[in-house]
Amino acid sequence: MLSNPLSSQLNILLVDDDKKLCGLIRDYLEPMGYACQAVHNGKQALAIVQKNTFHAIILDVMMPEIDGFEVLRQLRKFSDVPVLMLTARGDETDRIVGLELGADDYLPKTFSTRELLARLRAVTRRYLKAAPLSSPDQERHLLRFDQLEINLDSREIFLNGRSLELTPFEYDLLRCLALSHGKVLTRDQILENIADRNYDVFDRSIDVHISALRKKLQDDPRQPRYIQTVRAAGYMFVCNRDHEK
Repeated sequence: MLSNPLSSQLNILLVDDDKKLCGLIRDYLEPMGYACQAVHNGKQALAIVQKNTFHAIILDVMMPEIDGFEVLRQLRKFSDVPVLMLTARGDETDRIVGLELGADDYLPKTFSTRELLARLRAVTRRYLKAAPLSSPDQERHLLRFDQLEINLDSREIFLNGRSLELTPFEYDLLRCLALSHGKVLTRDQILENIADRNYDVFDRSIDVHISALRKKLQDDPRQPRYIQTVRAAGYMFVCNRDHEK
């Protein structure tokens, strides 16, 4: 089962009979904070959407048994989840049909990963603004790592029970790393993850912000408690999350 809608990650369903492509998309999106699950035919897709909560579906048009158009047609009878359609064909007719059936966006399979991420962010952002995931009586979105607590709703950080003052960029940097704990993120991936904030940064400036963030976290880079430098690769959040009971 996928994590519930209160999770800090967004749950994405990949529907494509090309298993290699699904793997490549998953490998790209998961370090960005998305939780991805893949199925490889339309019947599986319709069945799993009825039992799980997804925040977006990446749907291929050309599939055996049931094509993507029919999947979308049936899906729209019971769900308004955002759908980003993929096709190997770039015909205008295909795009029009998909959009008329209820697709939120359309992308030919010659897409770049950056474009995929940008379009995925756009459709999920519109959806979440229109239909908030949480109600007032639901508990806060919290990430807890040892003595570190990150409140995703209020953007508050607490270390050893004391409030920690971070710049907006430092907060987004910490959030990005924490949501991908245990996974190495390159500088480019970090920048892409927070690119919708209009920060004037470049890849090596990440190092400066990491250094400042470590000081505030009292994190020794030689014996990291939270942020580890991975040589010739990037950075990784190494503290395991404390799960609430």
